[in-house]
Amino acid sequence: MDLKIIYQDNDVLVIDKPAGIVVFPEGLPAQAGKITENTVIDLLIEKLPELKNVGEAPRYGVIHRLDKDTSGILLVAKSTEALIFLQKQFKNREVEKKYITLVVGALQDEKGVIHTLIGRAKSDQRKQAAHSLGYTGKKDLREAITEYKVLERFDDYTLMEIQIKTGRKHQIRAHVAYIHHPIAGDKMYGFKDSPLPEGLSRQFLHASYLKITLPHGEIKEFNSELPQDLRNIINNLGKN
Repeated sequence: MDLKIIYQDNDVLVIDKPAGIVVFPEGLPAQAGKITENTVIDLLIEKLPELKNVGEAPRYGVIHRLDKDTSGILLVAKSTEALIFLQKQFKNREVEKKYITLVVGALQDEKGVIHTLIGRAKSDQRKQAAHSLGYTGKKDLREAITEYKVLERFDDYTLMEIQIKTGRKHQIRAHVAYIHHPIAGDKMYGFKDSPLPEGLSRQFLHASYLKITLPHGEIKEFNSELPQDLRNIINNLGKN
């Protein structure tokens, strides 16, 4: 698989990640070993072996992650210094990140903010669960903030632009499920009776925009168009 490179300089690599590929292996070594051949970082190291000198295995220079079935913009540092510099911006919430998603149902408001605590779900260790800010029933919860605005409305779905102010694991997926509008095609966070657009074979979530200051001081904006598979879904919904 060829990875599309949006931008590259001496410090950073910006990838347009396709859906269906893991960014880097997580979990126990035995589990990680099963998917190693199919990861983004492995494909990058084949082309740029020097990435093995950045950060630590298995993520090396990967600055942030996207879920396997999420497509879009992914940043990879080409040096440990760049990795530290860029990760600091993510930690300090200085990075602007936007996503396009199709959720189930009709949102009441044109725009809004989802502000909760978030942490691993008790019922399923693979999932994250969102809780109200006053919730005290579980330790190790972290604040999570998601802003959204409606882009287009369809009969059974709403197309939204989402901007995350915090970078929690599965944040968008858990947050929209928390407000009872799970992402279309999301098998983990969707509800049993959630409708599914015809032809959709993955969660409808795409990292479309990222703004960050690069190590040499330049502020850069990166854009990724909605992939063809998701555009087809929108076009079909529009016809309906």
